[in-house]
Amino acid sequence: MNFRIPAAVAATAVLAFGVAACGDDEDTESASGGATAAEMTTPEPVAQIDELTGRTTAVALDAGFVEALESLKVAPGPVGDAEITEEGSAVFPITSGNVTYYKPGTVSPFVQGEINHEGSGLSLTAGEKVVELTDFVIDPGASVLTGTVSVDGEVAAESAPLFFLDGGTLEPLKVNEADGTAVLQGTTVELKAEAADLLNETFGIDDLAEGLTIGVATITVNTGA
Repeated sequence: MNFRIPAAVAATAVLAFGVAACGDDEDTESASGGATAAEMTTPEPVAQIDELTGRTTAVALDAGFVEALESLKVAPGPVGDAEITEEGSAVFPITSGNVTYYKPGTVSPFVQGEINHEGSGLSLTAGEKVVELTDFVIDPGASVLTGTVSVDGEVAAESAPLFFLDGGTLEPLKVNEADGTAVLQGTTVELKAEAADLLNETFGIDDLAEGLTIGVATITVNTGA
């Protein structure tokens, strides 16, 4: 892992990455040299990690979401390297990615990069119908989590918008120097309209809607090299 700043600050950038909601950049041609305004004014980043490693993104599944699935006779389950704990959290290992973090207000989006969770996901089973949501990618610019959708073993959509990440419920950052981790808890995970429509069509229902709370996320990352 290539750290360009102290590890604790880098961890803050990674965690902010998972929940940031940022606007779109607008590039404007300059009067000379063909350089854009963004290129001429972009400041040095506060933090930059070129290669992310471990640990996990965990989502404590909301009781209302679980009850809704039970009423629809839809059972959630882990896929690949994911795990659903006895306490009711779906845990997905972080496998790769990168992040650059700028001082908020100086660059839009001020968090850039991605967090990948390859080889894991969540399954939803109703009778003989099985939907798998896998290979999650967190996109900071849109505050959205995308992934691959498979229905009965066949890929139905790739890079599909699945969940909106609401950072308005965040708790303060917690750093554990003893085990080399930093934790940010409190991001609310909500169902995207595209995912709701797909699931409703697949299962032949109309009960799932945009904005349904899936759970609360906890992002844990390594702070050491």
